[in-house]
Amino acid sequence: MTFTFKKAVRSESKLRLALEGISGSGKTYSALRLAKGLGGKIAVVDTERGSASLYSGLPGIPEFDVLELTDSFSPEVYVDAIHAAEEAGYNVIILDSITPEWSGKNGCLELADLYSKGNSLAGWKKVTPLHRKFLDTIVNSKCHIIATMRSKAAVSMVDGKVKKVQDKTEQRDGTEFEFTVVLSIDRDSHNAVASKDRTGLFKDPEVLTEETGKKLLSWLSGAATISPEIQAEAEKAAQLGVESIKNFMASLKESKPDQHALFSDAEKKRLYVVARKADINATQQGK
Repeated sequence: MTFTFKKAVRSESKLRLALEGISGSGKTYSALRLAKGLGGKIAVVDTERGSASLYSGLPGIPEFDVLELTDSFSPEVYVDAIHAAEEAGYNVIILDSITPEWSGKNGCLELADLYSKGNSLAGWKKVTPLHRKFLDTIVNSKCHIIATMRSKAAVSMVDGKVKKVQDKTEQRDGTEFEFTVVLSIDRDSHNAVASKDRTGLFKDPEVLTEETGKKLLSWLSGAATISPEIQAEAEKAAQLGVESIKNFMASLKESKPDQHALFSDAEKKRLYVVARKADINATQQGK
């Protein structure tokens, strides 16, 4: 047998991203905004009783088509839905959510009970290959995949206040290994925090937007980091004041949107802090 190696390039990769959070954290809304930045036609496989359609037409939300699953959430149904979206020419598929594949009607837990007939091992022997095919279909899809997962809520004291926080995600243990990025969304702030991140782009909490999608798209195409030249220009602009850095960012967004998208919210805030200090110093020196 002959084996041939080739140079690894990210340009051939598609996004595999999971969003987890408790009810009300904004998983669907965040997925749609992120998908807008990835570009192309968007398909939503909706298992949440039409919740995705409620966002249609809102500011910042792209146009999208929806397939509502209501009668069965078996692994095979998800697989067929993904293949249908691929054949229809969609660029992004949002699976909202994949929790029913595990714990919903005709989901893995229910099928395992059905097939077990008093022997749980016999039940899982039949169900595990179905679940594996579901995950393989996600991993091997020619589309970008964004999957949401429900999390159970727990109560915790945060800064002296009772707050609902994320507990266990409702999917099979180990599902997160199939995704490039897994983000947990806080219900109160809607900030996304990475619990797994192979991109290195999510070092700080951030609200997911169209810019996040563009940033990920740049990473997938190989432009993973801000070029040293662009970073140096940004630093120089910040040292000249707020108006200077504002004009620089606006120009960069127009001329090099892929590089602009790589500036995180935290980095932009840092540059503006530098710029404000520069303005204050200039004012004091002028007195």
